[in-house]
Amino acid sequence: MSLGKKKIIFFATGFYTGYAPIAPGTIGTLLGIPIGFLFSRFSIINQLLFFSISFFIFSKIAGMAEEYLGKKDAGQIVCDEAVGFVISMFLIPYTIFNIIIVFFLFRFFDILKPFPIRMIDQRLKNGYGVVLDDVLAGVYANIVFHIFSNLKV
Repeated sequence: MSLGKKKIIFFATGFYTGYAPIAPGTIGTLLGIPIGFLFSRFSIINQLLFFSISFFIFSKIAGMAEEYLGKKDAGQIVCDEAVGFVISMFLIPYTIFNIIIVFFLFRFFDILKPFPIRMIDQRLKNGYGVVLDDVLAGVYANIVFHIFSNLKV
Protein backbone atom coordinates (compact mmCIF):
# COMPACT_ATOMS: atom_id res chain seq x y z
CA MET A 1 0.00 0.00 0.00
CA SER A 2 1.39 3.40 -0.97
CA LEU A 3 2.12 6.13 1.56
CA GLY A 4 -0.81 8.16 0.20
CA LYS A 5 -3.22 5.28 0.74
CA LYS A 6 -1.83 4.70 4.23
CA LYS A 7 -2.48 8.35 5.12
CA ILE A 8 -6.05 8.17 3.82
CA ILE A 9 -6.71 4.99 5.83
CA PHE A 10 -5.05 6.53 8.91
CA PHE A 11 -7.35 9.56 8.88
CA ALA A 12 -10.49 7.75 7.68
CA THR A 13 -10.18 5.19 10.47
CA GLY A 14 -9.67 7.87 13.11
CA PHE A 15 -5.99 7.11 13.67
CA TYR A 16 -6.82 3.39 13.33
CA THR A 17 -9.48 3.47 16.09
CA GLY A 18 -11.91 2.19 13.44
CA TYR A 19 -10.20 -1.18 13.71
CA ALA A 20 -11.43 -1.63 17.29
CA PRO A 21 -12.90 -5.15 17.54
CA ILE A 22 -16.02 -3.92 19.33
CA ALA A 23 -18.12 -0.82 18.53
CA PRO A 24 -15.69 1.05 16.26
CA GLY A 25 -18.30 3.78 15.64
CA THR A 26 -18.55 4.42 19.36
CA ILE A 27 -14.77 4.57 19.65
CA GLY A 28 -14.69 6.98 16.70
CA THR A 29 -17.25 9.14 18.48
CA LEU A 30 -15.02 9.22 21.57
CA LEU A 31 -12.24 10.54 19.35
CA GLY A 32 -14.45 13.55 18.66
CA ILE A 33 -14.36 14.64 22.32
CA PRO A 34 -10.79 16.04 22.44
CA ILE A 35 -11.05 17.34 18.87
CA GLY A 36 -14.29 19.15 19.67
CA PHE A 37 -12.89 20.49 22.94
CA LEU A 38 -9.97 22.00 21.05
CA PHE A 39 -12.16 23.62 18.41
CA SER A 40 -14.74 24.84 20.95
CA ARG A 41 -12.11 27.37 22.04
CA PHE A 42 -12.27 29.05 18.63
CA SER A 43 -14.71 31.79 17.65
CA ILE A 44 -18.11 30.75 16.33
CA ILE A 45 -17.10 31.83 12.82
CA ASN A 46 -13.93 29.72 12.96
CA GLN A 47 -15.91 26.75 14.28
CA LEU A 48 -18.37 27.04 11.39
CA LEU A 49 -15.44 27.32 9.00
CA PHE A 50 -13.93 24.18 10.56
CA PHE A 51 -17.24 22.31 10.14
CA SER A 52 -17.48 23.29 6.48
CA ILE A 53 -13.88 22.46 5.62
CA SER A 54 -13.87 19.21 7.61
CA PHE A 55 -17.10 18.09 5.90
CA PHE A 56 -15.54 18.35 2.45
CA ILE A 57 -12.13 17.00 3.46
CA PHE A 58 -13.50 14.00 5.37
CA SER A 59 -16.09 13.28 2.69
CA LYS A 60 -13.26 12.99 0.18
CA ILE A 61 -11.16 10.92 2.60
CA ALA A 62 -14.10 8.61 3.40
CA GLY A 63 -14.82 8.11 -0.29
CA MET A 64 -11.21 7.25 -1.06
CA ALA A 65 -11.06 4.92 1.96
CA GLU A 66 -14.16 3.10 0.69
CA GLU A 67 -12.30 2.40 -2.54
CA TYR A 68 -9.13 1.27 -0.75
CA LEU A 69 -11.03 -0.93 1.70
CA GLY A 70 -13.26 -2.29 -1.07
CA LYS A 71 -16.49 -1.70 0.84
CA LYS A 72 -19.16 1.00 0.89
CA ASP A 73 -19.36 2.79 4.27
CA ALA A 74 -16.92 0.30 5.78
CA GLY A 75 -17.23 -0.01 9.55
CA GLN A 76 -13.58 0.96 9.94
CA ILE A 77 -14.30 4.44 8.58
CA VAL A 78 -15.01 6.47 11.72
CA CYS A 79 -13.83 9.97 10.82
CA ASP A 80 -17.51 10.73 10.18
CA GLU A 81 -18.43 9.88 13.77
CA ALA A 82 -15.76 12.20 15.11
CA VAL A 83 -16.96 15.07 12.91
CA GLY A 84 -20.59 14.34 13.81
CA PHE A 85 -19.83 14.48 17.52
CA VAL A 86 -17.95 17.76 17.19
CA ILE A 87 -21.02 19.22 15.48
CA SER A 88 -23.21 17.76 18.25
CA MET A 89 -21.32 19.85 20.79
CA PHE A 90 -21.58 23.16 18.90
CA LEU A 91 -22.35 25.99 21.36
CA ILE A 92 -22.59 23.54 24.27
CA PRO A 93 -20.16 23.92 27.18
CA TYR A 94 -17.71 21.03 27.48
CA THR A 95 -18.67 19.72 30.91
CA ILE A 96 -18.61 16.02 31.78
CA PHE A 97 -22.41 15.99 32.11
CA ASN A 98 -22.96 17.68 28.74
CA ILE A 99 -20.43 15.45 26.96
CA ILE A 100 -22.11 12.30 28.28
CA ILE A 101 -25.64 13.47 27.38
CA VAL A 102 -24.63 14.68 23.91
CA PHE A 103 -22.58 11.52 23.32
CA PHE A 104 -25.65 9.34 23.91
CA LEU A 105 -27.92 11.65 21.90
CA PHE A 106 -25.50 11.57 18.98
CA ARG A 107 -25.13 7.76 19.08
CA PHE A 108 -28.93 7.44 19.32
CA PHE A 109 -29.53 9.53 16.20
CA ASP A 110 -26.57 7.98 14.37
CA ILE A 111 -27.91 4.47 14.95
CA LEU A 112 -31.65 5.21 14.60
CA LYS A 113 -31.20 7.44 11.53
CA PRO A 114 -34.54 9.31 11.64
CA PHE A 115 -35.82 11.11 8.53
CA PRO A 116 -34.07 12.27 6.40
CA ILE A 117 -30.85 10.68 7.71
CA ARG A 118 -31.71 7.12 6.65
CA MET A 119 -32.76 8.30 3.20
CA ILE A 120 -29.47 10.17 2.74
CA ASP A 121 -27.52 7.18 4.04
CA GLN A 122 -29.26 4.91 1.53
CA ARG A 123 -29.21 7.20 -1.50
CA LEU A 124 -25.80 8.89 -1.32
CA LYS A 125 -23.38 6.05 -1.88
CA ASN A 126 -20.10 7.93 -1.66
CA GLY A 127 -17.95 9.73 0.87
CA TYR A 128 -20.46 12.56 1.11
CA GLY A 129 -23.17 10.12 2.16
CA VAL A 130 -20.83 8.53 4.72
CA VAL A 131 -20.18 11.88 6.40
CA LEU A 132 -23.49 13.68 5.82
CA ASP A 133 -25.61 11.20 7.79
CA ASP A 134 -23.35 11.73 10.82
CA VAL A 135 -23.40 15.50 10.37
CA LEU A 136 -27.20 15.39 10.44
CA ALA A 137 -27.18 13.09 13.48
CA GLY A 138 -24.94 15.68 15.13
CA VAL A 139 -27.34 18.49 14.23
CA TYR A 140 -30.28 16.49 15.64
CA ALA A 141 -28.39 15.76 18.87
CA ASN A 142 -27.43 19.42 19.21
CA ILE A 143 -30.98 20.65 18.67
CA VAL A 144 -32.48 18.15 21.12
CA PHE A 145 -29.90 19.02 23.75
CA HIS A 146 -30.57 22.76 23.36
CA ILE A 147 -34.35 22.26 23.53
CA PHE A 148 -34.20 20.18 26.72
CA SER A 149 -31.52 22.30 28.38
CA ASN A 150 -33.65 25.42 27.87
CA LEU A 151 -36.87 23.96 29.28
CA LYS A 152 -37.92 25.61 32.50
CA VAL A 153 -39.10 22.80 34.75
